Amino acid sequence: MSWSITLTNVTKKYGERTILDDISLTIPAGETVAILGPSGGGKSTLIRCVNGLNTFDAGEIEVGPHRVGPTGPKGVITRIRQSFGMIFQDFQLFPHFSVLENITEAPIRVLGERPALVRERAMLLLKRVGLADRATAYPRELSGGQKQRIAIARALAMNPRGLLCDEITSSLDPEIKTEVLNVLEDLKRDGMTLVLVTHEIGFARRVADRVVVLCDGRIIENGPPASVLDNPQSERMAAFLKCVMG
Repeated sequence: MSWSITLTNVTKKYGERTILDDISLTIPAGETVAILGPSGGGKSTLIRCVNGLNTFDAGEIEVGPHRVGPTGPKGVITRIRQSFGMIFQDFQLFPHFSVLENITEAPIRVLGERPALVRERAMLLLKRVGLADRATAYPRELSGGQKQRIAIARALAMNPRGLLCDEITSSLDPEIKTEVLNVLEDLKRDGMTLVLVTHEIGFARRVADRVVVLCDGRIIENGPPASVLDNPQSERMAAFLKCVMG
């Protein structure tokens, strides 16, 4: 079952600089949301706050049944991290583990699941992302697209209620990006909650239920892809689209 996410008046500062400025946003369970905007606008910080990787200074975040504020509590943050997968631009695979070991490590050690069952599920996940033949390979033997698909399989091995994806195709060649985006599109069809920080305008248009645009720590657009991308209401969004799309 997927979980919803609600941010209420969330503010995050680094020194004198405000990264997230009184952000309120609700993402219903099962929705796919693409977060767009210029670099430095707060996109990555937002999802890192949701996952508990970044603290925040004011407001409240709810992920499914769990609610946290600026001071935690830590136990709730841990449960959110275990229940909502996070996938990064740089893969963050363990280089000394095989593909199969990368996927099975957390369910066995963190969740205490039976190794045989975890390995069986891991092989099914590898098949799902099209890499069943790479179970014994090591990260150094994989392409960027393969590493990212393994990172997705690793997140799915925890049976998450949703995924947070932080520009996971930005370092990949155009042809390889398609491999990763196809996996995300498949997860959307399954009804998983997906929050995608991305610059892939075409993918956002095709797959997202909603596009949220962050600029200077504020939400400047929020709506269906066709509305936001074809008829932006702010001059800043129109300028961003012109820059990205040429």
